Amino acid sequence: MTKMSGNDSKKSELPPHADPETNVYNFGILLLEIISGKLPHSEEQGNLVNWAADYLNDKRSIGYMIDPALQSFKDNELDAICEVIQDCTQPDPRLRATMREVTAKLREVLGISPEQVVPRISPLWWAELEILSFEAA
Repeated sequence: MTKMSGNDSKKSELPPHADPETNVYNFGILLLEIISGKLPHSEEQGNLVNWAADYLNDKRSIGYMIDPALQSFKDNELDAICEVIQDCTQPDPRLRATMREVTAKLREVLGISPEQVVPRISPLWWAELEILSFEAA
């Protein structure tokens, strides 16, 4: 998409307009990248969504697509995230979940409240994170 600025000889490239359906699709790709540790496209595996489709459609094989760096996860949470990925990456944009539906499902399954998601402004936030990290270990 090219936008003409004040004088016609000067052009600037603008990113394509991202509609809500495209944002949802991209969020699904992001989740898939996080759990698989793979890029959205690679020469050897092609498109990440196509590569993951067989795994996502068979719950018994989901574990084979998980990034080995993810040392621990809960199966029910992984299943829910994979369902969200499928809801987000539907080929037909009209069949995709809305971000409201996606966030509601993730909140329900992961038990994350809106208060936990919002960054707290604290001069000692790094210390709080360190304490939480230590307590979790």
